[in-house]
Amino acid sequence: MNLISKLPNVGTTIFSVMSKMATDYNAINLSQGFPNFPVDPLLIELLKKKSSENIHQYIPMAGNLNLLHQIGNLIQKSYNRIIQVENELLVTAGATQAIFTTIQALVNRNEEVVILDPSYDCYESPIILAGGIPKRIPLNDDFLPDWKLIFETVNEKTKLIITNNPHNPSGRVWSEKDMGELEKLLRKFPNLLVLSDEVYEFITFEKKHLSVHSNEFLRSRSIVVSSFGKTFHITGWKIGYLVAPEFITKEIKKVHQFLVFCVNSVAQSVLAEYLPIVETEKLGGFYKEKRDFFIERLKDSRFELLPCEGSYFQVASYQTISNESDVDFTKRLVTEFGVATIPLSVFNENQSDRKLIRFCFAKDDETLIKATERLCKI
Repeated sequence: MNLISKLPNVGTTIFSVMSKMATDYNAINLSQGFPNFPVDPLLIELLKKKSSENIHQYIPMAGNLNLLHQIGNLIQKSYNRIIQVENELLVTAGATQAIFTTIQALVNRNEEVVILDPSYDCYESPIILAGGIPKRIPLNDDFLPDWKLIFETVNEKTKLIITNNPHNPSGRVWSEKDMGELEKLLRKFPNLLVLSDEVYEFITFEKKHLSVHSNEFLRSRSIVVSSFGKTFHITGWKIGYLVAPEFITKEIKKVHQFLVFCVNSVAQSVLAEYLPIVETEKLGGFYKEKRDFFIERLKDSRFELLPCEGSYFQVASYQTISNESDVDFTKRLVTEFGVATIPLSVFNENQSDRKLIRFCFAKDDETLIKATERLCKI
């Protein structure tokens, strides 16, 4: 049978490769972006309580109505934005599904979508499946937007620009100037929309996160994607949400209903009770301690650590250690030193290799201590 692949260039991701190597070599896994410490005990208590209630059947497609209102309250408290929760909000099976569904709903054949590299691997494939054309352009060397190049790339055929702030893998956050340039871009191209991936919105340090939510003009043309999995380190729950103007959300819901219809009813009920209690504004401080602890323990290593302003990722240069490609170097880190990381070249369309690797520091102290001890021996 002659089966023609719709995604001929997609294979096993580097995340799967490195995690398997970590298991095979009994290495410390700082590659994949999820915490290894327990979730909030209050979430567990609420889960036990809610799972005994009669909440195990289908719920409204857009989400648990109580949860929708609690998300609305969170957005108002965090960004001073009031949303119409029944028309501008959709609970999704994680941020990845939100991104996939948005692209399928909005991108037509031969329309272009701008991606800023290095970029997360879930952006390009849905564009290709929708018949769109991904236009991947590099960020500056400091991992912030190259606005000159962006303005040169966007044209009348560009349907979406995908932004990621705070940024994975670099941990950089946008400035007021960047937000202003994005607004200029939208004003120049009236049909352009923004897909704003803000899954690390509550994990920032010295610099405050600047959200599309906070700009009245930007939010009128944007889809903002958030993640409960990242915010509350419950990545296995696979639950997130998106916010967009009603005319956009209406189209996204059309696709959403045929992908998942509705998202896990128990998880939504738990989060509806948890949101009014939890203090999201304290999450940045929690992860800052993790970041600072990790940085302090690597100060005597041969790695050069780049600025980390948000997310739970730390990028490091190994230029003074080896001339190997970043993929080969990360594999050797596993086999010879017992630490798994991610090479940054895999986040770039052209596989640009600047001798940089990404550590995830969302780990318990014992794990970070063991990992940094090994890294300091290199």
